[in-house]
Amino acid sequence: MAYDLLIKNGRVVDGSGMPAFRGDVGVEGGKIVELGKLSGPAKRTIDAREQVVAPGFVDNHCHFDAQVTWDPLCSFSPQHGATTVVFGNCSLGLAPIRPGTAKRVAEFLSYVEAIPMNVLDTVDVEWESIAQYMNRLEGRLGVNVGNFIGHTTVRYYVMGDDSQKRTATGDEIKAMQDVVRDGMKAGALGFSVSRNKGHYDPQGVHIPALWANEEEIFALADVLRELGTGIIQCGGGRAPELNDGLMARLSEATGRTVIYNNLGQTMRDPGAWKKHMARLEETSKAGIRAFPLCSPNRTTQHFTMKNCQVFRGTPTWHPILLASDEEKLRAYSDPAIRRKLHEEVIEHKGTKLPAAGYSMKWWDYMWVEEPKLEKNKGLKGKTIGQLAKDQGKGIIDAFLDLVVEEKLETEFMQSEINVDNEAMKEILTHPNAIVGLSDGGAHVQFHGGYGYCTRLLSEWVREKRIMTLEHAVRRLTFDSASALGLYDRGLLRPGLNADVVIFDPDTVRPLPESIVHDFPANGWRVKEPAAGVTATIVNGEVLLENGEHTGALPGRVARNTYYHAHAA
Repeated sequence: MAYDLLIKNGRVVDGSGMPAFRGDVGVEGGKIVELGKLSGPAKRTIDAREQVVAPGFVDNHCHFDAQVTWDPLCSFSPQHGATTVVFGNCSLGLAPIRPGTAKRVAEFLSYVEAIPMNVLDTVDVEWESIAQYMNRLEGRLGVNVGNFIGHTTVRYYVMGDDSQKRTATGDEIKAMQDVVRDGMKAGALGFSVSRNKGHYDPQGVHIPALWANEEEIFALADVLRELGTGIIQCGGGRAPELNDGLMARLSEATGRTVIYNNLGQTMRDPGAWKKHMARLEETSKAGIRAFPLCSPNRTTQHFTMKNCQVFRGTPTWHPILLASDEEKLRAYSDPAIRRKLHEEVIEHKGTKLPAAGYSMKWWDYMWVEEPKLEKNKGLKGKTIGQLAKDQGKGIIDAFLDLVVEEKLETEFMQSEINVDNEAMKEILTHPNAIVGLSDGGAHVQFHGGYGYCTRLLSEWVREKRIMTLEHAVRRLTFDSASALGLYDRGLLRPGLNADVVIFDPDTVRPLPESIVHDFPANGWRVKEPAAGVTATIVNGEVLLENGEHTGALPGRVARNTYYHAHAA
């Protein structure tokens, strides 16, 4: 047989979890056609000797809704082996949009996901409906993309400004159902909601999805039951699942898989992961498909107090975060405001713990990453708690004295999530959690996250050996593809899409982050490259070789089973 692409001599890890084998992979017409010891002629042959050949990774939780319109690769996900990315998570998206409201819809995405508004302002919104948005993307893609229908976006489309003032009427719920139905028929992968109380707009008001009651959420999710397709995704689903089983109840009511954020270890609530695992055992035994995401990343964020997410939602600090730099400096110099901040985030009076962005003793998990002034270089690497102790000051005074002295330009680092190795071993190997949660395209000036795939393969497989390579590849491919209803990928099998990654198991890893100015409007972001990824192949065409774009744009919009069954 003749092939378009023949990958020879590889260590084939096929995504099933079965043992790897030495062999070849033949590709023709964008599909895998044969595996084994192949000898037919090929338009192109890649020698994968000493390399792993695996299904392309499925980056299951992203926010590339806007970025994909100017960056068809959705960088830097494919640099780490991802061939499919999924966005529209956490109730947010860029469709549907009524004419004249694009800026307001973008504000929700901008503030929750920390994507600079001046960058989003450059997007030329040429669509209104979800179907039009998906069709706009088709034919202009490097990677495959799938999207959820965001509850916030739909609610604002139907209710306008009232979407952030009240519950919906029966007629408004029916109108929202119609929008969701049309989007699902166009091929959207599902419907996303948010229960994350830390999700605000730039004015400090909760985003539209958080104003919805359960009746509305269940009514909109019922459209997926009606059509027999799609999944439900929830940002901030852990707390309501542990409180009253909302995620499980949604799955039971609709018969659809629910994927939510997230199973993780955090210093904000150190024992919560164990309680969550116990809950997962209950739902699994009951046959309920409600699965949390989990991440191999140790979540860190770089920031200055010019642009900080940590203290969002606290009564005194939140409005300061929204103020101008001059107003911030005045506030941080004010003894009365400092006393209020001390009460709220040190003594935790009038604030609910665990907080969305910090732990009870956050000053032990935040440190000076890069002082601005030469005289302060000796502070590099010290936690805020250490600064206070060394200087004989209170936490707030030590922190804000440095912030004011360096005019908000001190670079800080915070790391409170996934820092316990033993907890992480249990989390990453839990059969009812799905590995992912890169958050690609979001928080672009704080951290990367794209490297969760290469981090799992390097730190957790090669170095810590918490699972086999075959198990890890399955976690990154088949598990996500199956949960998302993407049955044409996730395995190396004849007839499935030829989405393939070739990597060196001895060197694959995420590389250190850096800053690049490659966004529109001269915007900057954190870059997270990878080492050891030899090739990323999308629909049978080589997209990246050794991290460099070949110029090919072989990606497609991934659509749900209803669309494929009913499309002409």
